[in-house]
Amino acid sequence: MLKKILLIVVIFQFSSCTELQQVINQLPNGGITNDQIAGGLKEALNRGITNQVTKLAVDDGFYKNELTRILLPEELQKVDKTLRAIGLSKLADEGLKVLNRAAEDAVGEAIPVFVDAIKEMTFTDAKNILLGEKNAATQYLQTATSEALYQKFNPIITNSFQKVGADKIWTNLITKYNNLPLTNNVNPDLTDYVTVEALKGVFAMVEVEEKEIREKVSSRTSDLLKKVFALQDK
Repeated sequence: MLKKILLIVVIFQFSSCTELQQVINQLPNGGITNDQIAGGLKEALNRGITNQVTKLAVDDGFYKNELTRILLPEELQKVDKTLRAIGLSKLADEGLKVLNRAAEDAVGEAIPVFVDAIKEMTFTDAKNILLGEKNAATQYLQTATSEALYQKFNPIITNSFQKVGADKIWTNLITKYNNLPLTNNVNPDLTDYVTVEALKGVFAMVEVEEKEIREKVSSRTSDLLKKVFALQDK
């Protein structure tokens, strides 16, 4: 075990794929190829998308998931609390639901963007992910896809608000709030906010799966995953 740990530490000191491969070949169990390392990381990311991100693309995928549920922005939380305090909890709940429904509508567009990013992963990317932080794969996807995902999500969320009448719901909700005595008028545009929160939810779910694979041997459900992630085990 000590030999294995020392060899993995040495890996960080090599910059070329050839030198890295020479070290990897000395690892127990006959070594592992560059293609296997890249393939294992790609399989792990694809599994995260299949197992976790798709859960968000259904009714209540965001709304009933404590990890991803979209709440009101801070400046609007007073609206929610005030409406509930005066017996308008149903209206407040409906306001939250339409925000989450819009995110659920948009998530389906994430999968092809992720697939393209995973296809472009290089061996250097895979090496850095494997021997990096526990959320290194999630960070890779965030860097590679956030801009494209925002451009995909934003118009879908705008259309979703219109489709479910969110504009009317929020106009009604905010009008009632603004008509209350001793309140300051608010009139926010929530599209950008919900887009950003939807992206946070997507990456949070990818990170859940990455953590499972890194920390639990039982979650490595293929021989390739077992072989590749054994390299980062202590």
